[in-house]
Amino acid sequence: MKKPSISVIIPVYNRSRMLKEALESVFIQKYEKIEVIVVDDGSEDNSAETAGNFGADVLSIAHCGFPGKVRNIGVEKAEGDLLAFLDSDDLWKPGKLAAQTGDLASGGELLCHTREIWDREGKTVSQRKQRHRREGDVFTDALKKCIIGPSTVLMDKKLFRDSGGFREDLEIAEDYELWLRITNRHTVSYIDKPFVIKRAGNWPQLSEKYGMIEYFRIQALKDLVDSGIFTKRNHAEARTELLKKIRIYAAGCDKRGKKDEAEEYRKMALEY
Repeated sequence: MKKPSISVIIPVYNRSRMLKEALESVFIQKYEKIEVIVVDDGSEDNSAETAGNFGADVLSIAHCGFPGKVRNIGVEKAEGDLLAFLDSDDLWKPGKLAAQTGDLASGGELLCHTREIWDREGKTVSQRKQRHRREGDVFTDALKKCIIGPSTVLMDKKLFRDSGGFREDLEIAEDYELWLRITNRHTVSYIDKPFVIKRAGNWPQLSEKYGMIEYFRIQALKDLVDSGIFTKRNHAEARTELLKKIRIYAAGCDKRGKKDEAEEYRKMALEY
């Protein structure tokens, strides 16, 4: 049986030091059929040079700030049978790719993700309250929040392309939106081992830029509901979750004194 090749896509913007550590975590993987594509989103530091020093393929683009677009550009160049994504401030632990390729080969799924460790400035953040379905049909739980970390994913490239790739006009929640499109019709597999270290600290992160993520999840989910993409059962669940999110967001706007925005979202709620 032919061993699949893997294309690793790493978007980066002004994170040369962290990119170096991320690349080191890729090149310690004991999997010989790997290509590494770093898409430099207009960095002003030496991120592109750092990637080149590791022998990665480097694509340099004008800064856009949309991670979905940056990843998609990397996928366009990818020649591997499988795709893996790694954010430039995250790390892989040894054995990740070997474990996931074995998992995909033994099951019928086209996407495998793993458990991750959340590290904030060197301290592990507890995930004891994270209760959600992680394998099989995860659509219902995926509606609530992003339950699949991009850096944990290994997936079939054809599935990615058939699903349309990441939305390129969302600064945040582009991953949430893609996983909904995929889990609407596909089951996923999960390895309950912490093969990924998801890092956060005192460096700029898009998820922290606006102090909120739910606004972008509402935008993503609303567009999907309106598009009619979901199966009949999933459409009903998605519509219910969207209404819940809109109402909660409207109440939050009221609490923060944003009366006009609160009224806008209350009117939106009436549509659903």
